[in-house]
Amino acid sequence: METSMTESAVTFANDNGKRFVDELKALLRIPSISTSPEHAADTRRAAEFVAAELRRIGMENVRLIETTSATHPGGHPLVYADHLHAAPVNGKSATTVLLYGHYDVQPPDPLDEWTSPPFEPTERDGNLYARGAVDDKGQMWTHVKALESLLSAGAGKLPVNIRVIIEGEEEVGGEGIAAFVREHPDQLAADVALVSDTELFAPDLPTLCVGVRGMIYTEIEARGARTDLHSGIYGGAAPNPFMALCEVIAQLKDPSGRILIPGFYAQVATPTPAELAAWKALPFDEEHYRETEVGSTELTGEPGYSVLERTWARPTLEVHGMPGGFIGAGAKTVIPARAVAKVSMRLVPDQTPAESFAQYKSYVESLCPKGIEIAVRLIHAGDPIVVSTDNPYVRAATSAMHAVFGADTVFIRSGGSIPIVGDFIRELHIPTLLMGFGLPDDNLHAPNEKFHLANFHRGIESVIRFLTNVAAS
Repeated sequence: METSMTESAVTFANDNGKRFVDELKALLRIPSISTSPEHAADTRRAAEFVAAELRRIGMENVRLIETTSATHPGGHPLVYADHLHAAPVNGKSATTVLLYGHYDVQPPDPLDEWTSPPFEPTERDGNLYARGAVDDKGQMWTHVKALESLLSAGAGKLPVNIRVIIEGEEEVGGEGIAAFVREHPDQLAADVALVSDTELFAPDLPTLCVGVRGMIYTEIEARGARTDLHSGIYGGAAPNPFMALCEVIAQLKDPSGRILIPGFYAQVATPTPAELAAWKALPFDEEHYRETEVGSTELTGEPGYSVLERTWARPTLEVHGMPGGFIGAGAKTVIPARAVAKVSMRLVPDQTPAESFAQYKSYVESLCPKGIEIAVRLIHAGDPIVVSTDNPYVRAATSAMHAVFGADTVFIRSGGSIPIVGDFIRELHIPTLLMGFGLPDDNLHAPNEKFHLANFHRGIESVIRFLTNVAAS
């Protein structure tokens, strides 16, 4: 019965592939930029779009769940849906799968680097270009369309119980969903979670991500004089907050890229020899990566570690922006009274956000130049995670992807952070699978973001086969 449902669902997905893409384009036209207050209405419109589609395809109890947090008091809503009527298997209750995605997107800047407008989805060379195409509207849509295909094939029935939770704040830290998971775990009770917000290691190579780095995102604020000052009259006597930040930031890392915060590396866990050997066997060309993905003249980072180790299993510290002072056209000779630097750290097992932030804050405060007051603020944080591959859900996923891609699955880690994974493991006590369908050159968070359309369709089929494999296991 499951085989028949699977093949019928795959046929339905293939027959409706063009419509699925057109629907995705409609969602991509909505500029749901969660960090931008002026796009709050657009972000809610995206949530309503997703909820309406879940309702249309036959999911039940579809609703928006309002969120709030200290950082985002008027938070963007969660989208919830479920379908909990799967028949028992061998006298046991049917498995419940929690499907996660996010409908919010990063800002599209710089706009002049986009070949086509970021919110006008455009097909070129087999790819769909738009902000959010792969991160994460396109990948989230693979879940929705897999459910539609299975509901059609099963005449309104699904092979497993399903809960869906889709958030609108992943790109700004996910505090709203974290609070909901913590306070209402019963409403998301499941046996396993599936997240599609990662990528294939290489084209045509099915991939499960088994680890993500954690993160702490911070602001360092430096204050000098009471007000902005004329640099001719006061230069040489008044402290300059920008120069103070430069002094502080220059002492956070050494020239080789090693972080200088005392104690920062004390809890860094080393990957196992087996994992390092598996990474070494992956099809990775460092020069191709430098030229096509990074686009710099040289790669940087800690000596003694491969690129994959540096991006997957070592902590980092990066500066993202320094707003303040005068940045308009022309000249204005001002010593700003205030300047801010936005700084983040990626964390790895066994580092914790709380301890790492405390170490960082103490060190930054110790570097404060004279005449300057410094405040260090934590904006958001997430735990690093490594998940076990020894469970039936991993086997269901690898079998599904082998059927679709015709190749064995590789296990990798990701340098990025997906805060919800830690919340699911910690609060719901369930394994979480990271089964993504992006490509390394899909430009997520950058201009000309894209989703390879073949992978969009293969993603739908993979999710269909995963859910029916889970039902049969």
